[in-house]
Amino acid sequence: MNGKIVFFEERNFQGRSYECVSDCSEISSHLSRCSSCKVESGTFMVYDQPNFTGQQHLLTKGEYPEYQNTLGFNDCIQSCRIVPAHKGPYRMRIYERPNFEGQAHELTHDCDSIQDHYHMSDTQSCNVVDGHWLMFEQPNYEGRMLYLRPGEYRNLREMSGDDMRFNSIRRITES
Repeated sequence: MNGKIVFFEERNFQGRSYECVSDCSEISSHLSRCSSCKVESGTFMVYDQPNFTGQQHLLTKGEYPEYQNTLGFNDCIQSCRIVPAHKGPYRMRIYERPNFEGQAHELTHDCDSIQDHYHMSDTQSCNVVDGHWLMFEQPNYEGRMLYLRPGEYRNLREMSGDDMRFNSIRRITES
């Protein structure tokens, strides 16, 4: 089994529940609201908007009785995506400007400060070759985040929806 998450309508695992073992673009089609969850196995990216948009947070095995306090979400979880376990190397190429232009660097490990380590003023596009990664708004893996699967990302600012800048990058190594 890759992963399993159980969503509950009310805080503290109360009310109706919905069990999920794959991506779900609209939890509201299963529950009237989602205010707590338990990750029984695997790793999930959860979003505060439908269709994998809005603020996001990585959840690993454990219990999450209240999102507002635990994750900082203003509302409830609206969609989720399973993060497949990755065995093997991690590799991504980051670029200073959109469309893979400007200064470029290849990463195979976490980077706590893009500015300090690569002297790049910004990271606006990337190519994820191997593994699953999180890009963070602030150094030291803090602030809002963006989940990246293998593929090309020509304009990270458009993806974040609000011209978010990225200052640190971490591999998702939880399984």
